[in-house]
Amino acid sequence: MRVVVKTVGTVLTAILLGYPLWAPEWGLGILGEIGALGMPGGLIAVAAFFGLVALYCRALHRTMTLLPPEARTGAPASVWWMFAIPYNFTEDFFIVRTVSTSMTASVTADARVTGGFVRWWAALGYGWCAFQILSLFPGTAGYVGGAIALPLWAAHWIMTGRVNRRLAARQPAAPLTESL
Repeated sequence: MRVVVKTVGTVLTAILLGYPLWAPEWGLGILGEIGALGMPGGLIAVAAFFGLVALYCRALHRTMTLLPPEARTGAPASVWWMFAIPYNFTEDFFIVRTVSTSMTASVTADARVTGGFVRWWAALGYGWCAFQILSLFPGTAGYVGGAIALPLWAAHWIMTGRVNRRLAARQPAAPLTESL
């Protein structure tokens, strides 16, 4: 079922990204927005955005590596699928789910992260994912989607930093001593 959802989601995302080709009367889409910035403005905007995505992925990767291996429901490196356009628009939901279920599995064994925190973290994550897809729509819907997605993404990133600090603050194991 996951493969079907990911495939259908990717195809629908590609259709949305391509609307300037099949419905030019709707506008130029994201490429038009980037083009409106001119050169080098558009290039700088794209590079800055992908730089931020890389930092965000690094934070999620760190979250997964800080969780006990037995709690992980996916590989830490799987968060880097956020760079696989247009697949990433659907995959982002699965990334949020993988990290949140991994944190939930860790909650039972580790009191540093509460179940309420994980639920709020997941809700923000699914929210930015959904509004990110809405941002692909033409016109006002797309602008509103983007305007909502970005602050949700920032809030989610801030929460990811908080959970990383909590997870990294684990007490070191008692030193082993040799008995004579």
